Amino acid sequence: MKQTRPIAIVNGKLITPEGVVDGTLRIAEGMIASVGPGDAQPDDEVVDAKGKLVVPGLVDLGVFAIDKPAFHFGGISRAALMPDQSPPLDLPSRVNYIAKSGKPDFWVHPLAAATRGLAGEELGEVALMREAGARGIATGRRWIADSGVMLRVLSYAAMLDMVVVAHAEDGGLAVDAVASAGEMATRLGLPSAPPQAEALAVARDIALAEMAGARIHFRQVTTAAALDLVRSAKARGVAVTAGVTPAHFMLSDLAIGDFRTFGRLSPPLRSEEDRHAVIAAIADGTIDVISSGHDPRGPEDKRLPFADAEPGMAGAETLLSTTLTLVRDGVIDLPRAFDLLAGAPARLLGVDAGLLREGHEGDIALVDPEKPWVVDRRKMAATADNTPFDGQPMQGRVLGLWKGGVRVD
Repeated sequence: MKQTRPIAIVNGKLITPEGVVDGTLRIAEGMIASVGPGDAQPDDEVVDAKGKLVVPGLVDLGVFAIDKPAFHFGGISRAALMPDQSPPLDLPSRVNYIAKSGKPDFWVHPLAAATRGLAGEELGEVALMREAGARGIATGRRWIADSGVMLRVLSYAAMLDMVVVAHAEDGGLAVDAVASAGEMATRLGLPSAPPQAEALAVARDIALAEMAGARIHFRQVTTAAALDLVRSAKARGVAVTAGVTPAHFMLSDLAIGDFRTFGRLSPPLRSEEDRHAVIAAIADGTIDVISSGHDPRGPEDKRLPFADAEPGMAGAETLLSTTLTLVRDGVIDLPRAFDLLAGAPARLLGVDAGLLREGHEGDIALVDPEKPWVVDRRKMAATADNTPFDGQPMQGRVLGLWKGGVRVD
């Protein structure tokens, strides 16, 4: 699928790293040709943005399933797929297959399993998987308990200049917990783990990454204590980044009060205090990435007692609109919002995307930031409807999505 004719998107508000620019964006031969003041060329296909936002296609870092209709709905043009597949992405042949699976209208960037079978014991063939298309290394849904193994993973990654995407939860403390220890877990009688399980995992892995000189990205950091550790490590120059999903800045553990399993997540929903700490960390730059954590789960996984249900949420369709709430609340501005959603994850993966910049991939979304809609799980484009935002009013919808200069939605 190649672009056959240049496109000029005119009369738009272009969201660039430098700020919001009124002007025209041109895409030719699948790449961004120009950004800013200027007119369409005579042979261009002209799209009138009518004052709406022209933004980079979102780059979703760390999803568990590729769900094209849901991603297109949410303005996502590429995603980094976690290795927790069946079978796991621990062989070059599997990585190569996945790397080609979304084309031509969606790009999948596989994350290589850090250890064979994601068992946390024997290192995977990461160099070969990198050649096959892996854009990073990931520990999967679980923390690697053996510090020696994790140090070897990080050292190997440093030699290959690949980011390690880590799960931040000490498995020895978390065990079979389904909630964060506190008043709500106690009232509901749910197995819980102290929030310090996250801080302990983050502290150890930061120390190991510092030893190895490696880049480490914590896919989700959701507690005040762990965020303080990331903030401190950044201040002393450690190559650490942190992500979060909208559930952890929009919701607290109050959302599980009715035992509804759509609120059964990993890590679990935290206290209101931690939720506010996440918002503060987004505001001050401690958190670098907002991702959907897209993990569609059917009724066989969710229509169970809370303690027996599988964690996960279908998050692709609500990623953009939930992040725009932070802009409306004055926590961040629009350029920062789209760096969290696109620019920063693209940099971590080493792809020339996620920015409105000449020479970058022509992955573009046209967004109406004020368009109201209501999340209705019965009408979702995802393969499953397990959203904790069911019934919630939202603002912000994608009006059009282009992949390499070709319209896909």
